[in-house]
Amino acid sequence: MFQPVISGSGVFTPDQTITNAELVAAFNAYADKVNAQNARAIEAGEVAPIGHSSEEFIVSASGIYQRYVMDKTGVLDPDVMHPTLRERTDDEPGIMTEMGADACKKALAKAGRTADEVDLIICAASNHERAYPAIAIEIQEALGAGGFAFDMNVACSSATFGIQAAADMIRSGSVKRALVVNPEICSAHLEWRDRDCHFIFGDVATATLIERKEDAKGDHFEILSTRCLTQFSNNIRNNNGFLRRTREETDNLPDRRDMQFMQNGRKVFKEVLPIVSKHILGHIDDIGVAPDNLKRLWLHQANKTMNDFIGKKVLGRVPEEAEQPNILQDYANTSSAGSIIAFSKYSDDLKSGDTGVICSFGAGYSVGSVIVRKA
Repeated sequence: MFQPVISGSGVFTPDQTITNAELVAAFNAYADKVNAQNARAIEAGEVAPIGHSSEEFIVSASGIYQRYVMDKTGVLDPDVMHPTLRERTDDEPGIMTEMGADACKKALAKAGRTADEVDLIICAASNHERAYPAIAIEIQEALGAGGFAFDMNVACSSATFGIQAAADMIRSGSVKRALVVNPEICSAHLEWRDRDCHFIFGDVATATLIERKEDAKGDHFEILSTRCLTQFSNNIRNNNGFLRRTREETDNLPDRRDMQFMQNGRKVFKEVLPIVSKHILGHIDDIGVAPDNLKRLWLHQANKTMNDFIGKKVLGRVPEEAEQPNILQDYANTSSAGSIIAFSKYSDDLKSGDTGVICSFGAGYSVGSVIVRKA
């Protein structure tokens, strides 16, 4: 049995940002346009008017101030309200491959490794741009890696589930070196015309290099233990998929509200937080790590209030800012990539022997935790 370690991580960040002010201006212009079109029905009480959004509402509800996206022009156009992305030919790399390969190269560089030394790639993300061939295999080709590759989808927990799968294979000896890559183009499945969720997501890609401890060249984190949990729930859902055309009522595959991100936010908040807190506390207890010995919590970046609640439950007190770093104020919710962004940006300062938990959670419900120790 081999000891798996995280020896490198990388983050691809898009060039374009959307501030809350820009987002609110676009949404309110859209709302005014639709309300004007439905003025008679609204006056007759047949249709409810669309209310305005506000910067204050967004910050209060989420803690988000801006988000990075691959395209802002379409999102901010009241007549479009979604990203406009160029269609790729079959001979061109897909957008997820471009994003993911960039993050992978950064993780490899940090670990002092080259792509031809990698024999496993897992593309773990909440949405994939096609069913097949696997995005992971396209990333493998783009990097020039060997071995094998496959896609994985456990929504916002995809990154930690992918790390567990890779770590298990390294531990058993079936692979020597693995990249877990999380290209999340969340702007494409978000309903930007829904006031309750139009501010939630952003785009990013992260990557984590995992290898045997004896092979690591520089600073690294030992993966002490991994644990995953799933429990079915419909409270976060996206009903898009290739079966759409099989429905009798379908006409030219029209968009429906349930084909984009759907969430019952209040139920999610009430149900997920106890699951996650219990999961982390049980995991660290089972391997003999006391909450007081945790130096850092790298949590899923969905909502600041949720993270604050979990941090307080796990540590038994309000965490210091450095103990539970947040990045969602700048990146928004980036699904599976959020906890890895936090880890990548806020882990170099830890000292040898310091222990922390990478934890992601979301639709499914799903929870994945990775307990690591600085070597």
